[in-house]
Order: sequence, then structure tokens, then C-alpha cells
Amino acid sequence: MQALLLRDLLSRSMMAAVALLMSVVASSPASAQPAPPSEAARKAEMQAAWQAAEKGGKAGPADITLIDQATLKLPVDYFFVPKAEGARVLRAMGNVVNEASFVGLVVGTRQNDNWIVVIRHVKDGYIKDDDAKNWNADELLKNLKDGAEEANKDRVARGFPEMQVIGWVEPPAYDAASHRLVWSLLAKDKGEADTAPKAINYNTYALGRDGYFSLNLLSGSERIAGEKHVAHELLADLSYDVGKRYEDFSPTTDRIAEYGLMALVGGVAAKKLGLFALMAGVVLKFGKLFAVGAAVAGAGLLKFFRRKPQ
Repeated sequence: MQALLLRDLLSRSMMAAVALLMSVVASSPASAQPAPPSEAARKAEMQAAWQAAEKGGKAGPADITLIDQATLKLPVDYFFVPKAEGARVLRAMGNVVNEASFVGLVVGTRQNDNWIVVIRHVKDGYIKDDDAKNWNADELLKNLKDGAEEANKDRVARGFPEMQVIGWVEPPAYDAASHRLVWSLLAKDKGEADTAPKAINYNTYALGRDGYFSLNLLSGSERIAGEKHVAHELLADLSYDVGKRYEDFSPTTDRIAEYGLMALVGGVAAKKLGLFALMAGVVLKFGKLFAVGAAVAGAGLLKFFRRKPQ
């Protein structure tokens, strides 16, 4: 197995991507927040977070138990980072993490792998998929833009650049037979040149009896064509446990979600139900990565990227 060069990973400041999270937006004004950490402090925390991820994670091939709901058959050259360590990595990158839904991360360990997949499970009940027949891509996109503006308040308070949602890379597409949803979004840092590589999230969802899993691929516009297969592969490798599948739903005993499938693409249905304050679209950015010197890289930071799995 060829190793991923951490030095390259941490030095690519343009390697940014966004993943939509349906979560509670932090609403405190910037003036009420503590002073943003220095760049040196952020760099140190980034290194420490990845070191913890190495110790706590697991390399593929392996069967990864996803809470009490499903199993992920992790392929070779992929690495799973569990909840605690994964949340620390995301926060080091400038993200707001919903502890209630976050499950873990998957990263690639091959030479040119520069992506991360964020796995969440939202246990809001069985989601009816009837509204997939009447997508309104323009309305969905507006909700995503509104959610990004709300999330920017928190990012600014913590010293990270604001994000701007530009438009669709891939409009929402739902497979009613497998109960899988896919959509992709284009975004960038505010003020960033139009010619610069753009942030991409490639979002996939698997519906189940109790709610849904989301597997969101964080990538870039210059790489998404060659990396979106990762999201599809992991989505296909996720299987619900017997009794937790979408088709196991019992209308007489099971909880039904208060929103439909459209709520997974910008919170449209939730907004109509008056739940927008609780289910606001929060843009999670694969934050700017800071260059790490050769001495740090040579010291073995993220050694799992440079060795074969045991």
C-alpha cells in the first residue's frame, strides 16, 4: 500500500470542501466568543488531533460497526476514525460538530488521496420519500445559502474565513429502490478568486427504519470527478442491520420523522414545519490546512498514512 504524504496533505491550503450538516446553529454573537486561537495554536492542535486519530482508528479491510444501526465494510487503503478522535479533527479544521449525530470519519491512505468522508446518523424516525418526485432545485439551493450565512457567524468568531455557496455540482437524485440520495454542492471562501479551485461536498444518504446515515465526501472541484466514486463505494458498502432497514418500518409502532426527504437537502421541509431554528443548514468546511515543516513530518505524524495495516 502506497502511503499518503502528510506533508502534501497539510500544505495544500486550497484543499477545501463543504459538507451540509442538519444541526443547531451557534447563535452567540462574535463579541461574546473568546478571542480566536493563534495560527500556531491551531497548527499544534491539528497535529495533535491527527496523532490521536492514528491511535484510535482502524485500517481496512475491516467491518466497522456503525453504532446500533449498520455495518460498513471498510475497503483496503481506507482508514476509519471513530467519533471522539474524528470530532477533534473536524474542530481543528474549523468545523462545528453535532455530537448527537456524528459517527466518524473515513480517510484514504493512498499516495494521492486528499479527501475525507464525514459519517453521521440522525435518528429522527422513518423519513417518507414522496417529495422526491417534486424536487425544486432552486428552492433547495436558497436554503443551503441561508444556512452557510448562519454558520459563517461562528466561523468568523473562531478565526476562520467565511464560506460562500455558489451552486450545484450535481442536483439531488434519489433512488427509490435502494433508498439512497445523492447531491453535490459548489462553494468557496468569500473573497477567493473565481479561478481558484473550489470547495466541493459530495453528499450521499442511506435511509433506514429509524432515520438516516449521511456519508459526505469533502473534496475539491479539481479532484471531484476522480474522487466521487469514493462516496458511492462507501454508500454501497454500508448495510443496515436486520430490523433497522427502511423496509422493516412498521407504521403501527415506529416513529415517523416530522419532515420529508427534501429536508436532507437544505432543510426545506423543516422550514415549512417551523423547525428551521432547530434544523438549520450548517455548512461544515474542510478548513484551511496549515503547512507542517519537514521535521514534524519526519517525526512520524500520522504514521498510519505511511505503513501497511496490521
